[in-house]
Amino acid sequence: MPNMRPTRNEMPVQEPDVRNKNFKEVALGYTEEQAIDEAQRCLNCKNKPCVTGCPVQIDIPAFIAEVAKGDFAAAYKIITKSSSLPAVCGRVCPQENQCEGKCVRGLKGQPVAIGRLERFVADWHNAQPQTAVEKPVPNGHKAAVIGSGPSGLACAGDLIKKGYDVTVFEALHVAGGVLSYGIPEFRLPKAIVQKEIDGLKALGVKVETNTVVGRTVSIDELMQEEGFEAVFIGSGAGLPRFMNIPGENLSGVYSANEFLTRINLMKAYKEDSSTPVQHGKKAVIVGGGNVAMDAARCAKRLGADVTIVYRRTETELPARAEEVEHAKEEGIVFRFLTNPVEIKSNGQGWVQSVVCQEMELSEPDASGRAKPVPKEGAFVEIEADCVIMSIGTSPNPLIKATTEGLDTQKWGGIIADEDGLTSKTGVYAGGDAVTGAATVILAMGAGKKAAAAMDEYMQNK
Repeated sequence: MPNMRPTRNEMPVQEPDVRNKNFKEVALGYTEEQAIDEAQRCLNCKNKPCVTGCPVQIDIPAFIAEVAKGDFAAAYKIITKSSSLPAVCGRVCPQENQCEGKCVRGLKGQPVAIGRLERFVADWHNAQPQTAVEKPVPNGHKAAVIGSGPSGLACAGDLIKKGYDVTVFEALHVAGGVLSYGIPEFRLPKAIVQKEIDGLKALGVKVETNTVVGRTVSIDELMQEEGFEAVFIGSGAGLPRFMNIPGENLSGVYSANEFLTRINLMKAYKEDSSTPVQHGKKAVIVGGGNVAMDAARCAKRLGADVTIVYRRTETELPARAEEVEHAKEEGIVFRFLTNPVEIKSNGQGWVQSVVCQEMELSEPDASGRAKPVPKEGAFVEIEADCVIMSIGTSPNPLIKATTEGLDTQKWGGIIADEDGLTSKTGVYAGGDAVTGAATVILAMGAGKKAAAAMDEYMQNK
């Protein structure tokens, strides 16, 4: 009989006043006993509604059934049939809007903690002595993947399992894309990312870092001179956007991308870092998404009093509820219906304060969404020596500019069909490079779809 307790097992975490001063992982993970107890809450529904909410189509009831029996190795095998990055997805996927959002147990209580169970299984596997993996039999075809973020790694993982000779080209000196430079250590330890990448390398995936496609080599050269039959573009959306308000060029103003890259990839929070970042005393973060939460929580750990300003209300916050809750617990202040209009200087080229227009929501338009509009004459000035802009990103235009026949949207996204096929024969794309900034798991789903289409193309070519 299933465990019909309506509440899930709580995730053990560091205390807020401890974790907001260190970069160690906040969530500590389930014990075996907690995992088994939580898995026994699953009803093992025959129609598997949770699977319909999973972009990579993991057989969720099947893996949870193995956890309930205590067979964690079997659970891991089921998960990795569909996902190349289970330890990552278990930590950063917005399960509440995907698999857990479809869970039947959520109708009269809390849904089964699917993400926490996936994390537990992956961590259990990674803690076991690793045996040599059996490499797939080569099929004689060669494919290139541009970008080693979640979409690129998912695509590479599926292609290597089908026997393709796969090379991943990464612009930075460390593989992982946004998993390495964007998501903080306290949410996703970099050792976890490296472990997942090492698993793909063990299968035969080759990773070439410090390779900027469009500068070091072009897509046309990869296909015409280096023998790659198909190419997947998973280069993400790393070009930051700004508000174009007075004062954005002052010292102490960062894009969230730069701020997080310095901290996550260059370890700028360490005393001896060769790539420092400002340890502000009062930081203002502009935006309300997951990236804004990450930047705010990093600034807090660097010692700042942190304020997040967002032009809509808390109801419209796009960030995960869990991340917002953690930020509040850690002492971060939220100012809603507040929009910056000017960043003031201290007279020496540094930030002194942020002038914000107070906003109010209009009546809902035809789409049903209320828009924020300025409240006439209502302004507030917030003291700050550091401002971090987190209002979105766009794909880097370099690949488009150096690839003949590759069509893009006006805002820079590569045009691709549902299977990832672009306007250029043999070239596929997915993830943030196509959609703009989205979630890790949606990028992985796009990488998997493209891998299936690339397989069909190369086999029939």
